[in-house]
Formats: sequence, structure tokens, C-alpha cells
Amino acid sequence: MLIVMDHNATEEQVKAVQKAVEVMGLEAKPIPGSERTAIGVLGNQGYVDDATIRELPGVRECIHVSKPYKLVSRDFHPESTVVEAAGVRFGDGQRPVVIAGPCSIENEKQMLDAARQVKAAGGQVLRGGAFKPRTGPHSFQGLGVEGLKLLRQAGDAEGLPVITEVMRIDQLEAVCRHADILQIGARNMQNFDLLKEAGRSGFPVLLKRGMSATIEEFLAAAEYLLAEGNERVILCERGIRTFERATRNTLDLSVVPLIRQMSHLPIIVDPSHATGKRPLVPVMAKAALVAGAHGIMVEVHPEPEKALCDGAQSLSGEGFASLMGEVEGLLKYLGY
Repeated sequence: MLIVMDHNATEEQVKAVQKAVEVMGLEAKPIPGSERTAIGVLGNQGYVDDATIRELPGVRECIHVSKPYKLVSRDFHPESTVVEAAGVRFGDGQRPVVIAGPCSIENEKQMLDAARQVKAAGGQVLRGGAFKPRTGPHSFQGLGVEGLKLLRQAGDAEGLPVITEVMRIDQLEAVCRHADILQIGARNMQNFDLLKEAGRSGFPVLLKRGMSATIEEFLAAAEYLLAEGNERVILCERGIRTFERATRNTLDLSVVPLIRQMSHLPIIVDPSHATGKRPLVPVMAKAALVAGAHGIMVEVHPEPEKALCDGAQSLSGEGFASLMGEVEGLLKYLGY
């Protein structure tokens, strides 16, 4: 339930409503707004009788919210959230962010070269995988903590914040020590224990949509992060599994405007994992921005033909520079 207070409600009236909610055995979460304060009611397993709440001074209305994601929804938080990470801002009113870099961290030279290419072309965040969730156990699994150090070194060398994936709770401390943004990948979208710990970390989190997840499941997963007090959450559409096999996944661009209506959290798109085909990445990257994405995540490798992971969908440095030139023109057209 959402309790909307009058625009002139006093602090004492707000506190009285909070106390009344807590007496009912539920959690009251104040949500300050530019015009009025609202109070979210959490912890209920069913319908909440609002009879006593409605009559309290300063209460304008009670709205019953049946969604499994409350903190993520615009019902509870009408104003758009801007997530800041190491000086980079994701969200409404901000210039779309470009995250780029190799799928896997392979060695020092590869990461330094990739960082230079990303920086030179205008990318704002450097990505790279140190812990790799691979479909088969015999594929390259990443360099682990050593990879984290190389990613941090490359980011610092070019003045770029870095993002990398965390797969397990026991990796969280090391990833937080080296990265600026935590990534929770598609395969871990519903790893609820990991989500809770990532939420408690307070670090910015980029949450990827699961390969077979509905939008409701996607937003409910994000709710786990916000329920731990962490609102620094960025959503990422990376394609879903359908009957079509011509591309790696099916990129659901309709998610972008739909989630912008449903949730206050920023959303970006990963066209590399969505398509799995290098020639399609620039086209879908630009399409994502036209659809309203707050950013894109693109895989870039100095030598894609030698990549240990996802070389077929990775752009070369030259290809990325060409894409960024096109993105710059597109953003000017879109008013950025």
C-alpha cells in the first residue's frame, strides 16, 4: 500500500502515520517528493485494511499496490532516479552512457589497449570480465582476482570507472575493492542471496535481465536490491531466449519504454549479447538509444579474432570508434 500525504502535511503528521503502520506490524518507508511525501507500506502478505490510516490527519489517499515490486515501481517512487557511479550519471535528463570493453580480461596488454580504445572513442565506463559464467565447464572461466587488478589498472591508466561481474557472494568483497560498479549477470538475476548481499554493499549495481525472465520477474529481482536500502540500481536488457536461433538472443527493445513507464530506475541495453553478431551491434545500439535507453554496453576487443570469449560479437577498436561517431550524431539529433 502507498499512503499519499497532503502537500502541507507536517513532519509530526508523517511520523504519526509511520507509527500507525508499525503498530500494524508492517514497515513504513517515507518517500519524499518534490510536491508531497508518500509513505510506502511494506511487509504485508495480503490486503491491508486502511480504515484507521485514512482518517489520520494529513493523509490524502491510500493506494493499494498489488505488484511484487513496490520500491522499484513508479507507484512508490514517481520521480526518476539518477544513479551516479564514480562521476558517471545514468538516468533521465542525463546524456546516455556508453560502457565498453572486452568480454573477458585476458592479459595486461589486452586490457590497456582496450582501455585506450574505449577512452579515445568517447566511452565513459570500462568493462571486463574477471569471473566468467560460461555455458560449458571447459571454456575460459576468467582470471579471477588477478583479472580484477588488471581491470582496475587499465581503468586508472585512462581515467575510466570500471564495471565487472560478480557471480558469488564470496567474490563480492574482492570485486567491491577493485570495481566502481557491480554487474549481476543474466544467469544470476534470481540468485536472491547474491542480490541481498549486493544490495547491502551500497555499491552501484547493474542488473541484467535473465535470458527467460518476464518483465515482472526482472523488476522483482531489482526489488531485492532496493529492499536492502540500495537505490543505486541500473537495469540492463540483454536479449531473451526465444524460438529464433538466427541471433544469439532476441533483443526486446519494447522493454525500454515500458520499463521507463513502470519503474523509476534507469535502463540500458547490451546489443552485443543480444545479437551475438558483430555487424548487428552498431544498428541495435543506435536503435536502443532511439527507444530511450539511458545507455548501451558494447563489447570491444583489440583483436576480436583472437578473443578467448565472444569474439564474434566484439567490435574492434576501429569499429567502436566508427560506432561512437554515429552515436554522437544521433545524440545531437535526439537533443543531447
